[in-house]
Amino acid sequence: MTPQDRTAELPPETTGDGSRRHDVVILTGMSGAGRTTAGDVLEDRGWYVVDNLPPSMIVELMEVTADDPQRQKVAAVVDVRSRDFTTELSTALQALAERGWRPRVVFVDASDEALVRRFDAVRRPHPLQGEGLLLDGIRRERRMLSDLRSNADVVVDTSNYNVHQLSAKVDSLIETGVKVRLRLAVMSFGFKYGIPLDADTVLDLRFLPNPYWDPAMRPYTGKDGAVRDFVLGQDLAGSFLDHTERMLRTAVAGYLAEGRRFVTVAAGCTGGKHRSVAIAEELALRLADLEDVGVQLTTFHRDLGRE
Repeated sequence: MTPQDRTAELPPETTGDGSRRHDVVILTGMSGAGRTTAGDVLEDRGWYVVDNLPPSMIVELMEVTADDPQRQKVAAVVDVRSRDFTTELSTALQALAERGWRPRVVFVDASDEALVRRFDAVRRPHPLQGEGLLLDGIRRERRMLSDLRSNADVVVDTSNYNVHQLSAKVDSLIETGVKVRLRLAVMSFGFKYGIPLDADTVLDLRFLPNPYWDPAMRPYTGKDGAVRDFVLGQDLAGSFLDHTERMLRTAVAGYLAEGRRFVTVAAGCTGGKHRSVAIAEELALRLADLEDVGVQLTTFHRDLGRE
């Protein structure tokens, strides 16, 4: 039976654009980055999750669950098992599209340093390590998955996440709503902890005076009034926010036109406590009206509380 024949047999329970009703998430990414943990979060939220599923079986999984009212939210956790992994997954995604499903591909990533630390902690070899070093396996997997990462709907950087932060991030990604066309996350971070791997746009706030050097403001954060007023009161801050707001509104119009569904804007300062937090919060306030055109806006402060 050809793909065209299978498409013609679609059941009537489809949306207006022909896609299947129930949600489909493909969880993939680097080994050790948190795929299974993300899958556990989905399962706790009532999703039907299948772990370690070969990509070639994804379509069969969806066909089996298509008419099951208890399995209208399906997630497949897939990882590298062979050198043909990316080809098999691309073929499966294309087949899903031909049958009317629109899966969200979530790529879970982490820095090499974080992955090495995690594998060392559990004393397990990397699946692609072979006779080489742990770092060899990580770099080999990163090369294999580079195209998949580039084409994923969203990339989640778990390098500095604990389990609770990862759960909150997954929750924000799977929240459903028919009116949501784009999920825009504005996050703050500290450059000394590393640039987020999942950032689509990075804003460097280190050109602004640092409240850290004022002992009266040092204990507080960009959410507190004194720090917020100090940061936003700088002439350069106002000019920067005006220009950045215009840039992001232009970019969002393009994202909506291109069908992008997940975008992360990361604002960074030295420690992720003062300037970046204040600017991220202000940007979110300025862009709040984008909800009127189907943009779901969230804020997240990655490194707040680390000092």
